[in-house]
Amino acid sequence: MTGRWIERWEPEDDTFWRETGRRVARRNLFLSVFCEHVGFSIWSLWSVMVLFMGPAYGVDPAGKFFLISVSTLVGALVRIPYTFAVARFGGRNWSVFSSLLLLLPAGAAWLAMEPGTSYTTFLLVSALAGVGGGNFASSMTNINAFFPLREKGWALGLNAGGGNLGVPVVQLVGLLVVATAGATHPRFVLAVYLPLIALAGLAAALGMDNLAPVRNDRGAATEALRDGHTWIMAVLYVGTFGSFIGYGFAFGLVLQTQFGRTPLQAASLTFIGPLLGSLIRPVGGRLADRWGGARITLGNFAAMAAATGVVLYASAQKSLPVFLAGFIALFVLSGLGNGSTYKMIPAVFQAKALARGLVGEEAAAYGRRLSGAAMGIVGAVGGLGGLAINLAFRQSFQASGTGAAAFAAFLACYAACSALTWAVYVRTPAAAPVSPASPAPAPARAQV
Repeated sequence: MTGRWIERWEPEDDTFWRETGRRVARRNLFLSVFCEHVGFSIWSLWSVMVLFMGPAYGVDPAGKFFLISVSTLVGALVRIPYTFAVARFGGRNWSVFSSLLLLLPAGAAWLAMEPGTSYTTFLLVSALAGVGGGNFASSMTNINAFFPLREKGWALGLNAGGGNLGVPVVQLVGLLVVATAGATHPRFVLAVYLPLIALAGLAAALGMDNLAPVRNDRGAATEALRDGHTWIMAVLYVGTFGSFIGYGFAFGLVLQTQFGRTPLQAASLTFIGPLLGSLIRPVGGRLADRWGGARITLGNFAAMAAATGVVLYASAQKSLPVFLAGFIALFVLSGLGNGSTYKMIPAVFQAKALARGLVGEEAAAYGRRLSGAAMGIVGAVGGLGGLAINLAFRQSFQASGTGAAAFAAFLACYAACSALTWAVYVRTPAAAPVSPASPAPAPARAQV
């Protein structure tokens, strides 16, 4: 084991946290945000590259939707091994490796982005970009171990929100290139990110730490897989993060295909939704810290259903301003829900520890152990939600030339997620896990 290893880490100990832990945890958090941010940019790279693929590339809208779906799929699948890599190799060590690995998809895109490249080659290069999606899972698992439960909502929200900003930032870079150099110079985008990737790897090497108490625990993975709450939270995360990443990848293509926008017109709008959704994610985590993740998540899904109704109305009326208002609202709400749902994961497993009669650091260690394992599973399934959104758009546009059918399916999904949140975590006193802040091991009713 190379690199810097911290042997003792007890964030739930107030004295340790005040004197040592907070400073170290925040340093690792801010560097993790940077590394994850670059990873998200590379993962969503092809949502920008397709805007440069004019008629000379010979790829129709359905082919472009499928192209970005490949990145989404690979990014979702690699999240599970990335989650457990933190415990196996150390958070710092894996951050260095996973950051520098992004040079591979960026370099491959540099070579591929020109007319005459086969569609199969584009699919393979898009698949390589999926490794950027895995950085989210390892980053969140790593930061989850650094912070005490009372601050996890804020820390995880900030980490994920800063990472999610990679989506609008790469789109802004694409907009700048299209506006200044035209839609025939996609390599200018890559010229920005190749040095940023190297800088992320260097920053992780110089400033991050490994936590020795975090060890790879196959038992934790098995237990998390068997726990029903892992899969319930995965479904809810499909509705929030799956929406965010799916919409983020598809927004520009939807504007081009349904409303006839040019690449420059589309690029000038696509960054707005992901930007707002990323910025509000820490707010979702903070609200969940204060009021409980389940309540915030329930209200959020209801609002997402309402926003989807607005988008459906705008599609029927062919109103671009109303469509933009509804779609951007969906981005904001998906970002808010990302923060609240991810806060629920450590709260659920900490609550299970208290229900089993564990207390103090023993309960905290149990919660960290299972929530860290569950995060990889939840994150992977959530990423697959982004794949489902892009495939739904592809089918909808192929069948009718509009995204209305896809949005109707999304509306049904949000209604189902609302019902699930209410039934499991809000309504049922006996089934709801206990609150981490509760002094009793297993009260009759509790809030996640």
